[in-house]
Amino acid sequence: MLSRVAESVFWMNRYVERAENYSRFIDVNHQLSLDLNDEFPNQWMPLVFTTGDAAEFQKKYETHSPANVIRFMTFDEENPNSIFNCLSRARENARTIRENISTSMWEVLNEFYLLVKEHKKNYHEKQNLSGDGISVGLSEFLAFVRKSCQSFYGCLDATISHDEVWSFALLGRFLERADKTTRILDMKYFILLPSIQDVGSTLDLLQWLSLLKSASAHEMYNHRYKKVHPKDIAEFLILNETFPRSIVFCLQEIEESLEKVSGTKEGLPRNLAQEAATTYLNRLRSENIDSIFNKGLHEYLDDIQIELNQIGSKIVERFFIN
Repeated sequence: MLSRVAESVFWMNRYVERAENYSRFIDVNHQLSLDLNDEFPNQWMPLVFTTGDAAEFQKKYETHSPANVIRFMTFDEENPNSIFNCLSRARENARTIRENISTSMWEVLNEFYLLVKEHKKNYHEKQNLSGDGISVGLSEFLAFVRKSCQSFYGCLDATISHDEVWSFALLGRFLERADKTTRILDMKYFILLPSIQDVGSTLDLLQWLSLLKSASAHEMYNHRYKKVHPKDIAEFLILNETFPRSIVFCLQEIEESLEKVSGTKEGLPRNLAQEAATTYLNRLRSENIDSIFNKGLHEYLDDIQIELNQIGSKIVERFFIN
């Protein structure tokens, strides 16, 4: 398999997953903001810190208003990680490998991009008329983004052979997903809560609930735990082996996909990307939530992001650099 094709498949899926996660972050924060009154601090700028785009935001916008944050994260062409730009890049990667993906995949992604482009045009026109940063149709648009991403995943899984192309697609999807799970956890624990006095408050509870919803984890969490508790939520989103947005689950998928694309036979040396994924997965499996909190959840999540970046770098070095 050509490294060019593998790289395009990998990034196409990372960008689609990133767009879906951004839509989750924005929509849940929008719903949370409706429940809070003016006494609580701004709940929007932490989203920009979570995604790592604060420097880009501050270059362009003078205020951290909901309008500016929403515009920056959805349609801003100068933000490389906006939903619109993620879909533009995903579509471009798909276009360059049309012969390696199904017609259905291309049609779903191309129509998705064109509809978001139309939403972008309508959004700017409405902003000029109303000046309102949170448009009436925001939640509906973000739900459309999520459903379209899920349609793309379903089409991918159902219409192409589960060979190397499919495995590189899963690598991109689950590496991106694991990274975003660490970021949304860190936002709640380290950025959003104003002070230690707010622990256990109504604000605290609403934010933890919003975090579960942002990962579509609320129902599955309730099946396992009786109450909303920070340690239980962190345990579920980091260590659970069966929930598809937990970090351990994502690493399991990464390890399995690397085994398939590496084609390593038993007894032969494994490549550095495989070793990095397996080593870190085993480390996570040996942890428990008490030891994680004793080390400091923020510091632990930072370490996970570093490890994921290293695994990503090793994947690039092994498979994409000629």
